Amino acid sequence: MPEVVPTDRVFTVPNLVSFIRLAAVGVFWWLLFGVENVAFAGLLIFLVGWTDWIDGYLARRLNQVSKLGAMLDPVADRLMIASALVGGLIAGVVPGLIGWPLIVREVVMTLLTSYMVARGAGVLEVRKIGKQATFILYGAIPTFYFASADILTTISLPLAWFSGIVGLALYWYAVFLYIGDARSALRELESSPSR
Repeated sequence: MPEVVPTDRVFTVPNLVSFIRLAAVGVFWWLLFGVENVAFAGLLIFLVGWTDWIDGYLARRLNQVSKLGAMLDPVADRLMIASALVGGLIAGVVPGLIGWPLIVREVVMTLLTSYMVARGAGVLEVRKIGKQATFILYGAIPTFYFASADILTTISLPLAWFSGIVGLALYWYAVFLYIGDARSALRELESSPSR
């Protein structure tokens, strides 16, 4: 399959989907603290997570892969996950044993990514295991919200804990892989003849 070269286009269907996912972050905060509807806030987290694949699929299918889209997709993911965690911790919905390690992981990845960009080493390519962990967490986190809203608590709470622990373990495993990727990219950058 030929390699897809991202374009500089801004107005694309996948980018519109990404912008909608970004706007959903504000709606989430309003649902959680404005109208105090934990169940709908959880449902929105779930929907944003479920639609994570749509913008990438559309970009490839419609031949609308763009540099902006490649940046917006992970930003939308990170903002929604961070909002769901921080909001959930503040509201007492997400347990600290799950929430704080995930927040620390996000800080580590933000620092690593920023360092890579500052050094001119580009961005890290998303690993499949990172995507899988994100998918699992997009199931776990809203399930904590549903349990807090007394929606099938006898099923949702154990499911939230199980998927939260599995997602957390995979998420941190991916960090170590990304650190290795970053070290390789930086070594390659240092050894390049143009330096």
